[in-house]
Amino acid sequence: MTSAELSKAAWRKSSRSGNNGGQCVEVAGNLPGLVAVRDSKNPAGPVLVLGPAAWRVFVGGVKGGEIS
Repeated sequence: MTSAELSKAAWRKSSRSGNNGGQCVEVAGNLPGLVAVRDSKNPAGPVLVLGPAAWRVFVGGVKGGEIS
């Protein structure tokens, strides 16, 4: 995914992120066929881009405690 494509991302803070400025994750679900994830403390840093099926596995792993 190019930076031009990511410039269209509508980032939102995860509901699981705290309000203390610590571990905050932002998610962009408005990209066709993709979900992008980034660290809100470093918005110019790397972005993890997943397809819908991989996103469901990722979220399931987080909810199940397999990923922290």
